[in-house]
Amino acid sequence: MSEKKPYYISTAIAYTSAKPHIGNTYEVVLADAIARYKRLEGYDVYFQTGTDEHGQKIQQKAEAAGITPQEHVDHVAGQIKNIWDLMNTTYDRFVRTSDPEHKTKVQKIFKRLYEQGDIYKGKYTGKYCTPCESFWTESQLVEGKCPDCGRECVDAEEEAYFFKMSKYADRLMEHIESHPEFIQPESRKNEMINNFLKPGLQDLCVSRTSFTWGVQVDFDPKHVVYVWLDALSNYITFCGYDPDGNHEEHYKKFWPADLHLIGKDIVRFHTIYWPIFLMALGEELPKQVFGHPWLLVKGDKMSKSLGNVIYADDLVQMFGVDAVRYFVLHEMPFAADGIMTYELIIERINSELANILGNLVNRTIAMDNKYFGGRICEPNTADALDEDLKAVALAMPGRVKAKMDELKVADAIDEIFVLLRRANKYIDETAPWALAKNEADHPRLGTVLYNLLECIRFAAVALEPFLPDTSARILKQLNCENGGLESLNTFGVLPVGGNVGAGEILFARLDMEKKLAEIDAFNAEKAKAALPALEIEPYAEENVDFDTFCKSDFRAVKVKDCVNVKKSDKLLQFTLDDGTGTDRQILSGIAKYYKPEELIGKTLVAITNLPPRKMMGKESCGMLLSAVHTEKGEEKLNLIMIDDAIPAGAKLC
Repeated sequence: MSEKKPYYISTAIAYTSAKPHIGNTYEVVLADAIARYKRLEGYDVYFQTGTDEHGQKIQQKAEAAGITPQEHVDHVAGQIKNIWDLMNTTYDRFVRTSDPEHKTKVQKIFKRLYEQGDIYKGKYTGKYCTPCESFWTESQLVEGKCPDCGRECVDAEEEAYFFKMSKYADRLMEHIESHPEFIQPESRKNEMINNFLKPGLQDLCVSRTSFTWGVQVDFDPKHVVYVWLDALSNYITFCGYDPDGNHEEHYKKFWPADLHLIGKDIVRFHTIYWPIFLMALGEELPKQVFGHPWLLVKGDKMSKSLGNVIYADDLVQMFGVDAVRYFVLHEMPFAADGIMTYELIIERINSELANILGNLVNRTIAMDNKYFGGRICEPNTADALDEDLKAVALAMPGRVKAKMDELKVADAIDEIFVLLRRANKYIDETAPWALAKNEADHPRLGTVLYNLLECIRFAAVALEPFLPDTSARILKQLNCENGGLESLNTFGVLPVGGNVGAGEILFARLDMEKKLAEIDAFNAEKAKAALPALEIEPYAEENVDFDTFCKSDFRAVKVKDCVNVKKSDKLLQFTLDDGTGTDRQILSGIAKYYKPEELIGKTLVAITNLPPRKMMGKESCGMLLSAVHTEKGEEKLNLIMIDDAIPAGAKLC
């Protein structure tokens, strides 16, 4: 028997800033479906995933929580691994960039690139986005903010090492043009060429000195290696790459990777930075980088600030693992973003998993148990309906393969459901319940049920990469094993004379209204349990006499307009209706906490008899009231907002 052909697939390593949401989890489920399919095809698969654990953002989060960065990443990496396991993903190795062996290899890689002249020492001056761990020039910002995530950037000036990106730019362009499959989908390739390569690559900052949580540059210890050079190297360091050239057999077998599966927001790092690093090291480039789209909640990207973050473990508790796997795999288009709502999940479970798949399996097994005591009868009759059904079944594996070869996983699942729909139609066409009434028709009935059971076997084998638990449960009811894709070359593999098992409901239909009410209750209880302990400012020890307090004139004011004050990162300028008929202007240093457009139309509380005060050359006539507290080491502020029915100018007493 010939040796299996190797196939190396990786996900991007998850950043350990926080627990991953379902959009992050989609990637590892997608990778798992591809890895499982390749195993069914007979490949020797190496599937690597893991966590990215260094960087300034990690250090800041740990400091805010009063723990060490290592304690923080240990906790979050544990959460991530638990979710990957919960989703029944079959990774071969879960890697962590805080691993000492990885750090040693990264140090050697950095030193080698420095010694061969690809890295040089200089000084960085510009903008830095902490959440993205990305450097930008002023011209690259979009409306003054990070072009990737839209957040504020901070001024950064520090000594740093730089990588000579332009040295390899032409070679990378040539590779992309001569390997059209290298960057997929096509739109991502065009973006990289037109937005980055053609305008010219700037040298890349590859070290930092403003924080310490990272891989130290061993020959210059005050520097830590830029997180992307550290993180991207994981694809080779954990695969058996040795910077000294003594690569392990595992690396020789599996590198170059067949597929890096990543989110569309980090395509630039994987198709420009990473290939150039590999070129400088003299290593082969991965065969393909696929930038998958995002999973949006009601059209919006998941964000804690929007309050629309959904976690995989919560969805599993609500719907089950395979139902969640099915939804994220089937609802994500090849190149466009997918939409998630609870209503849509329930609809898909009812219409596809319960009606089309579950109902077919349940009633076929039930009929065989009812009419033949569970015995699998010999198919000894045939007509045009049978041949048409067999043709659809035999064509299905090839159609699935064609879609999977293009990474069009949702379309591959659709091809399996074409067979399931045809089998359901076959039941209506042959009417087994009518055949059961006449003893003379029992041979025909046995044939019909055999054909249905064999179609169910075809579907169960093909569904294994996508719905592994459901596939196993179906095959158990058929009392057969998954023979791999080779077992789908022939229609009629199910052994005659065997017995089917007891039927079971694979997916129960859900009552939309009732299920949504359960979800609302679940989310409300979860939110209540997650309320953080708050720290409040200590009360003033000095008493204020009543007459002094009464001198403060508290009034209801309505926000007519609110804008950022130019050249100020802190101030918002309010135009307020205070009931006098003349607009009142107040400046408040709360730009960190609110966007101006969020406040227009709100009814706030202001002290109106304070003396005017100049701020940034503008007069502020009063002060808005707010509440301040500390949450997990971070200061929070909320403006005091009152019922809009209260008229402007109303006195608070």
